[in-house]
Amino acid sequence: MNTIDDFLLLLQDDLGLPVTRADVASGLDQVPGWDSVHLLSLLTVLERTTGRSLPLADALEAECLEDIYRLVVTA
Repeated sequence: MNTIDDFLLLLQDDLGLPVTRADVASGLDQVPGWDSVHLLSLLTVLERTTGRSLPLADALEAECLEDIYRLVVTA
């Protein structure tokens, strides 16, 4: 995953979330269809895709999808 667009495609294709670039900076409670199960599913998909372990504690502190994306690219 190299770009935020790749990240959005993963959210759309693997999790079935109808997210757009406009949703990236919105609070997670504003993301269409988002719930806590999606966070765990997303972390699983991201770890499988990147081959790296991502810290759950940091993901739980994320306020928006962009925070989660930054966690992935800096991990």
